[in-house]
Amino acid sequence: MISLNKVAVLGGGSFGTVLANLAASNGFNVSLWVRDSDQALRINSEGANTSYHPELKLSENIVASDNLNEVLENAEIIFIATPSIIFEKIVDRISEFIDPDSFIISCTKGILDDPYRSLSEIISLKLKNKIGVLSGPNLAKEIAENKLAGTVIASSDEDLLIKVKSVLSSKHFKIYSSKDMQGVELAGALKNIYAVVCGMAESLEVGENAIGLILTRSMAEMSRFAVAKGANPITFLGLSGMGDLVATCMSNLSRNYQLGFNIGSGMTLLEAKNKVGQVAEGVRTLEIVRNESSRLNIKMPLVESMYNIIYEEASPESIIDDLLNNPHEVDVEFKH
Repeated sequence: MISLNKVAVLGGGSFGTVLANLAASNGFNVSLWVRDSDQALRINSEGANTSYHPELKLSENIVASDNLNEVLENAEIIFIATPSIIFEKIVDRISEFIDPDSFIISCTKGILDDPYRSLSEIISLKLKNKIGVLSGPNLAKEIAENKLAGTVIASSDEDLLIKVKSVLSSKHFKIYSSKDMQGVELAGALKNIYAVVCGMAESLEVGENAIGLILTRSMAEMSRFAVAKGANPITFLGLSGMGDLVATCMSNLSRNYQLGFNIGSGMTLLEAKNKVGQVAEGVRTLEIVRNESSRLNIKMPLVESMYNIIYEEASPESIIDDLLNNPHEVDVEFKH
């Protein structure tokens, strides 16, 4: 039987940690799932997740564990904040013992391939629970520092929307709602690609006018792809779309931005990943979106150019030529 006061967060990384602390600071009992017992022991004994947020003193309402069954037991709401590469494996594992009345929220900004699937689709295919998607301009370090931030919870279920707001809202963290789960989820995944692009462009010192050009063309590509997948393009004008795109593409706190900057500075992909030190979803999403856009014949010049730079050894400078060498494009493309 679920408890109205218990929250589970799956994923003890940067964002999972701040989600857990937001909920715990609101008086909820939070179980935080991490992948190994040593990390759980350190979090519980030190009251901090020093691997990601050494500066953040965690609420005493958080208990970390590597036992999934124990973490999920009686949880009314479950936030999944693991890297996309293990997302499906985690959903498979929890399907054996999850309470069907628990709400499940995907907080991971990614897409899976072979075949192409959104993360919410994976949950829907494997579980009977009511689900939602959480996404927005949520640089975890700033949330940990109690700097003002907002996010979007998207779901078709009104009770879920209300519950997530009650669990996570604070005077520093504002939550908006949406019915367009597909759009909110795609916005969160796609903008990581363009954060890599902007980081690379910044390393090439292209100037602020060029960054403005890249941001608006990024938005056009994102909405074009999203409409083909059934999303509402207007969603991309909101916090989970334009808000997240601008924050991630303009901040050196973004792992994807850092990755792009490193590649533009002459590093190999492996060297760039190692320097960032945490998972940057943009490169994985890039390959999947490039393949899917090719299959559907969706024009995405920036995606194609970045793919050639990372996987075909094209020069980073070629992204500017590719951006400009696309005639007959219109400015605003927000249309069904």
